[in-house]
Amino acid sequence: MTTDILEPNHARRSDAPQMTPHQRLIVVLLLGTNFMLSADFSILNIALPEVGQAVGLEVSKFPWVATAFALPAAGLSLLFGRLGDLYGLRRIYLIGLALLAASSLLGGIASEPVLLLAARTLQGMATAMTGPTALALLIKTFADERQRARVLGMNGALLSGGFTFGALAGGMLVGVLSWRWAFLINVPIALVILAVTPFAIPASNPRDGVRLDISGAISVTLGLLAIVFGFTEQSSLALVVGVALLAFFFWIERGASAPLVAIEMLAWPSVRWGNVAVLAIFSMEAGLIYLLTLYLQEVLHLGPLEAGLVFGVPGMASIVAGILAGRIVGRRGARPVLLVAFLVQGACTAPLLLLTSDPLSMWLLIPALFAGFFGHITAVVAATVAATSKVPEASKGLASGLMTTSQRVASTIGIPALARVMAMRTDLLSGFHLALAADVLFTSIAVIMIGAGLRQRQPANV
Repeated sequence: MTTDILEPNHARRSDAPQMTPHQRLIVVLLLGTNFMLSADFSILNIALPEVGQAVGLEVSKFPWVATAFALPAAGLSLLFGRLGDLYGLRRIYLIGLALLAASSLLGGIASEPVLLLAARTLQGMATAMTGPTALALLIKTFADERQRARVLGMNGALLSGGFTFGALAGGMLVGVLSWRWAFLINVPIALVILAVTPFAIPASNPRDGVRLDISGAISVTLGLLAIVFGFTEQSSLALVVGVALLAFFFWIERGASAPLVAIEMLAWPSVRWGNVAVLAIFSMEAGLIYLLTLYLQEVLHLGPLEAGLVFGVPGMASIVAGILAGRIVGRRGARPVLLVAFLVQGACTAPLLLLTSDPLSMWLLIPALFAGFFGHITAVVAATVAATSKVPEASKGLASGLMTTSQRVASTIGIPALARVMAMRTDLLSGFHLALAADVLFTSIAVIMIGAGLRQRQPANV
């Protein structure tokens, strides 16, 4: 049968129980971590030109500042999610926080490209540790589905709020202090969370007698790394190698005594299609943000701070959506909310096809972004609930790792995918319009497929 949280249920109309003070503290710690990571990613995007120049990085190599982070962040999330299940979620989370503080300090004192890229690589590893384990700990803290949906909504709001805050604060932080603070700002926050977490979040016992699937871990990690590298560097060979390694991984998992991914978990329509939704939602939104950044700075000739302000105003809708989305999902069910919200995200992209080089286009852009951001965050919350809501406790880290991996991979491949479409036109504005049309078309097809997929019944033997 389809899980309860996926469909509307009028019996769930009452409000969720109030959180205890202890639960509130856990929420502050875990959501604070995600907010910090989201804000820092946005701040570094704003600071990228100054960072690259300061350490002597060639302009053609600037994208590697982002790629060095994206490769481990996407490629290792699934592995560390599973390690959290086997050896303790809190333990992996704390190791990730410590690594984040150390790598951010390294980035803050870097004076040459090698140190800077090493720091970004370690930050990506730290994110792969903290992302899935923080989400799994958050899910395990709340047994009530309505509470869980509301907290996941808050998580979506803070992820978007971090991006918005970073876009607004990045220019001022770098301008008033130094580009080094794009890294150093993480250090005191991570240390505070690291100090408080052991007293707030109980440790879970490692699972005795269960060994890590080494061959599966190697093949899936290398496969994901190859796919992300293939998209970011537009390497067909890397993409082919990545797909082959992932196919080999699934073949290994079918015969493994202690598989990294329980294949039967993917038989759950909610898990399978929830992750497909995450891939589609994040890839299209990440690509859209990239396209709009080029439009604002290269077509309308706005500066980085002004462009950040443009994203900041509609970004407030994301915060509101995060607050409300959990309640809406708890009352209406994840499936209908996911489909409607994702459709809103795509529908609000369509009017952007009318944007021109006239600054008056801002009157169309900002309202469309406002509504689109609201739909985006609501869809993210609903997809998160669908992908993780009914997974057994022993596999929470794995389910969260799967979803985090989908999110990281999507955010990484969405930009080069739409950028390649845009490059089919020599004129920047016409290429921008073509890529937007591809975004709308892909979103429409994805909504139909996800809607049909989530209607499938749960296999009886899972």
